[in-house]
Amino acid sequence: METLSSLADGFVIALTWQNLLLALLGCFLGTVMGALPGLGPSNGVAILIPLAFTLGLGATPSLILLTSVYYGAMYGGRISSILLNIPGDEPAMMTCLDGYPMAQQGRAGEALSLSGVASFVGAFLATWGLILLAPQLVKIALLFGPAEYFALFTLAFATLGGVASTNQAKTAFAAAIGIGLAMVGVDTQTGVPRFTFGEVHLYDGIDFLVAIVGLFALSEVFIFLEHKHGASDAAGKKVEIGRLLPSWGLLKSCTPTMLRTSFLGFLAGVLPGAGASLGSFISYSMEKRLVDKEGTFGKGDPRGVAAPEAGNNAAAGGALVPMLALGVPGSGTTAVLLAVLLALNITPGPLLFAQQPDVVWGLIAALFIANFMLLALNIPMIGIFTRVLLIPPRILMPIVAMVSFVGIYGISGSSFDLLVMIGFGVAGWVLRKLDVPLVPVILGTLLGNSMENNLRRAITIDNGNWWTLIDSPLSITLWAIAIVGFLLPILVGKIMKRRIRMAKDEEGAVTD
Repeated sequence: METLSSLADGFVIALTWQNLLLALLGCFLGTVMGALPGLGPSNGVAILIPLAFTLGLGATPSLILLTSVYYGAMYGGRISSILLNIPGDEPAMMTCLDGYPMAQQGRAGEALSLSGVASFVGAFLATWGLILLAPQLVKIALLFGPAEYFALFTLAFATLGGVASTNQAKTAFAAAIGIGLAMVGVDTQTGVPRFTFGEVHLYDGIDFLVAIVGLFALSEVFIFLEHKHGASDAAGKKVEIGRLLPSWGLLKSCTPTMLRTSFLGFLAGVLPGAGASLGSFISYSMEKRLVDKEGTFGKGDPRGVAAPEAGNNAAAGGALVPMLALGVPGSGTTAVLLAVLLALNITPGPLLFAQQPDVVWGLIAALFIANFMLLALNIPMIGIFTRVLLIPPRILMPIVAMVSFVGIYGISGSSFDLLVMIGFGVAGWVLRKLDVPLVPVILGTLLGNSMENNLRRAITIDNGNWWTLIDSPLSITLWAIAIVGFLLPILVGKIMKRRIRMAKDEEGAVTD
């Protein structure tokens, strides 16, 4: 009853005209950004962070806007997957396997509508999972001391590569860069400047919002400049939409698939570092093994569209659980949202639900509202969203750059921050060229100081005894999970990647 009462209070906060309009704006912009190949939810949220701060929005409205963008981008990623066979982002990759064959059969409208319904089911059930699970995690998290928190942060970095990671060494390297960046500035305990090289602007450390916008948004601009005559202009294709609404019989046959894969996707999202990509892959793979008796998956089976869409949207909701309850992001986009919370002087973790319930429950209520808005937008407005694919990147990318520069300058009023942002943009471009993931860099920048402070605090409390880090059953458990989480991608990741490639090859052979 207490949970339902808190949720009701959240709806009172969310159902204001300002918050409803922000949710609608976020859903629309998120769907557009998700539909554009290459942008995806992380970039979409990062691009609009400066807008939220420039408008002077409070904590709850800012989060409502950006989480609506997050959910909208998860919905929108399926559009280019189904129509062009180009995933809008990595989680939408599995949707190509059956979505594009359906489009080739003249059933693009059915595939888009079915994927919208599946996205709604996955995100809706995941939001209920967030309501039920996050408060329980808070009770466990109250048992955490400095040593346990240090082990938890280590777990976050160790599992960051995810089970489908291509290279754990590059992930660890990226995390080390991020932790190194977190060390820049005046040491809070000794007052000694570290890695500032005499530059006064660096005494306060590196603003992680500047780092995020540079690494994600500006690096995307540099990638476009490099490949301006490449495949990014493939958006000019036109595809017949066909019938817009799926039949009741089709929805009924896909309902068990959507329910099962929503549960699987939510569990994948709760795991730190796994995120929507793993949720999408597991959902498709398990459903194929369970129901594909006739071998129709990969040939335009509607269940092959519903499964990954429900799975990746449920994972998107699940990733909010560890971020809000523990302060540890469950995916790349929630790492960006974590930066927003910290910039608003809100510390996610066990005390968030008790100290700022209006922020948490207002956000959760807004997620329900955003889901219904997205369902209402994504079925009747399919024709409009598909035209987004016709926007030339040469027009889109200057807008991204303009929003980045104006937004960051509006937040800080410092030209030095603009230079730092450009530096991060170049660094992000180089790292992407080397296939080094960017999310660990951001996570290291965000959590590095907290990790260092908890390490110092734990050792100080126990008079310099390092064994205090493994002195409780909870910390031992966290260290064990961290070790397994780091080694598992090395042992299993190659197998999973091989299966994904085989599935893509089979799909390519069919479409050829």
